[in-house]
Amino acid sequence: MKSPADLRRAFSPPIPNGQGGWHQTACVAICAHMSYRVTAFLIAIGLGTGASAAMGPLATLPHGEYVCSLPGDAGGSAWEVLPGKGFTIENASTYRTEAGAGVYLMTGNRVVFTRGPMKGMQFDRIGNSTLQWIDEAGKPGRVRCTRGSGAG
Repeated sequence: MKSPADLRRAFSPPIPNGQGGWHQTACVAICAHMSYRVTAFLIAIGLGTGASAAMGPLATLPHGEYVCSLPGDAGGSAWEVLPGKGFTIENASTYRTEAGAGVYLMTGNRVVFTRGPMKGMQFDRIGNSTLQWIDEAGKPGRVRCTRGSGAG
């Protein structure tokens, strides 16, 4: 297998002696700038510098309506729906609630609502259609949000 340097040489035009390698310097500057911008973005949304790699690849949730509820008790229903706390996952990484629309970021199994009425809320994906709320201390909470069976 060829080394990365061999591959770069194979796909780069020859540079005559004395003309320097300005394009390499430009690429290094552009790549460093892009790395800085991505790191700044991750810090701004609260993921820190190394968290995104540890949490997994970017992903999106299945589209549809998610109903949020608390576990019930033995004397009543199995789940108590929380009125007004549900949301709908739309195109790409957007969601909508009764209060408006926003954006979420999913890395690995962690879902963080970054803009809109649910900004700052975090969930862990614990099944194909189920999210578990993560409280302010970073511990799993009792609230579950489940995608309805009629979701597309």
